[in-house]
Amino acid sequence: MALTSGTKLGPYEIQSPLGAGGMGEVYRARDTRLERTVAVKILPSHLSSSPEAKQRFEREARAISSLNHPNICTLHDVGHQEGIDFLVMEYLEGETLADRLAKGALPPEQVLKYGIEICEGLERAHKSGVVHRDLKPREEPCDQNRTGCPKLGFRCAKVDRRDRCKVSEPEAPYFRASLDSVE
Repeated sequence: MALTSGTKLGPYEIQSPLGAGGMGEVYRARDTRLERTVAVKILPSHLSSSPEAKQRFEREARAISSLNHPNICTLHDVGHQEGIDFLVMEYLEGETLADRLAKGALPPEQVLKYGIEICEGLERAHKSGVVHRDLKPREEPCDQNRTGCPKLGFRCAKVDRRDRCKVSEPEAPYFRASLDSVE
């Protein structure tokens, strides 16, 4: 279900496509109420009639909305209009981590900085019982408005109600301490 430029979903006016994957299509859009650029993710038409896919999409929205961290993309809104389910997220200007890596190797200090920031975002999510499940350099945007570090988008988030994430909690501080000692 490709949306065309000018299509409106509530107050969000679609401007251009940003990408597509198995669980959604993402568009650059304009929030006409707040006069800002946002990213709108829609559930693709081939999944919109699937109750399981809709539940997963809703679960993703609830998981993302429970997280507040500088290294995690912010969810602004959710909606449904004319059979289209959508999420409205923070729009990040810049390239993906994969785009940046395609230009050549990163200096070691930048690798450490990116690694620490990614781990801090994951640590926050895991402490909240949210698992990313789809961490890939081609899908993690580097936010040029901040430090250029990747921000995590939880496209395939899963809330772990059995609290299994606690197993990994000691590893993140150890990893961070280990990286700090490299300097």
